[in-house]
Amino acid sequence: MNSSNSSGIFKPFKNLKTLLESKSFDIQPAPDPGSMLPDEAQTDRRSDHTIFKEAMADVKKISRTNCAAPIRPMPQSPDGNIDPEYESLARLKDLVKYGTGFVVCLTPEYAEGMARDVNPEVVRRLHRGDFSIQDHIDLHGLRANDAHEAVDDFLSDSIAAGKRAVLIIHGRGLSSPVKPILKSKVFRWLTTSPWHKWVIAFTSARLCDGGAGATYVLLRRKPLTKRFRKKG
Repeated sequence: MNSSNSSGIFKPFKNLKTLLESKSFDIQPAPDPGSMLPDEAQTDRRSDHTIFKEAMADVKKISRTNCAAPIRPMPQSPDGNIDPEYESLARLKDLVKYGTGFVVCLTPEYAEGMARDVNPEVVRRLHRGDFSIQDHIDLHGLRANDAHEAVDDFLSDSIAAGKRAVLIIHGRGLSSPVKPILKSKVFRWLTTSPWHKWVIAFTSARLCDGGAGATYVLLRRKPLTKRFRKKG
């Protein structure tokens, strides 16, 4: 056995000098720069424009249909003031086309609720999107009874899986003759049914998650006991 291995010390270059002196392998010399062929030493003499054009030949233009609204400079009147009428029209156009400036919580369709002794800041944070949504259910196309059963199963499964923040999509109910049916039902189920013991807070979703047609729900790990409710 080699002594370097038996001592437990690895010496990779121990025999390097012996190998070099015995010339047991060939060492290839570095190429002479002057020996390069003319074709290898020749540089690309094309213009930068030509090189760039060839490099960009397969690039496709990105569609601007769903991009955010650009920030436009507001035109000014001869006296240097911003034209308020044009500014209002520009904001309205961005609102209709891109949803820019639309705040769900400032609309009549906005809904929220929270349990007793819960800090209102929790509701604001929930609506703001500070809690990561872990699951969702879509009630579109379901009748009230079927939707109630689906919500019961969904909340039960979510609590069993330890999920805290979920999303219930119920629609805005714009086709309802009087008021949104499923939206009103979801509000009642979260506030008066046995599920209210498990709900910390709920609020209409942000525009990107359905706006007033969906509801964020923040769930407890354990149900609120009757003794704790009376304590307040």
